[in-house]
Amino acid sequence: MTEIEMKLQAQIDELEMKQAFQEQTIDELNEALTQQQFLIDKMQVQMRYLVGKVKSGQVSQMASESEETPPPHY
Repeated sequence: MTEIEMKLQAQIDELEMKQAFQEQTIDELNEALTQQQFLIDKMQVQMRYLVGKVKSGQVSQMASESEETPPPHY
């Protein structure tokens, strides 16, 4: 193998390593993006639920102060 062929082979090997690294990076970024989109979708559902509760004027499950029995020290 001549010196030129060895240099070309080294360049080809380097390009193949870079390409493999880029593929791995793209796969990792895709996985992260997929997880983020799942979380965004989940938060949107939760936000719609909360907005619906606020718009409908539902009060909390807690009793009002007038319905509460006084503490035992009164």
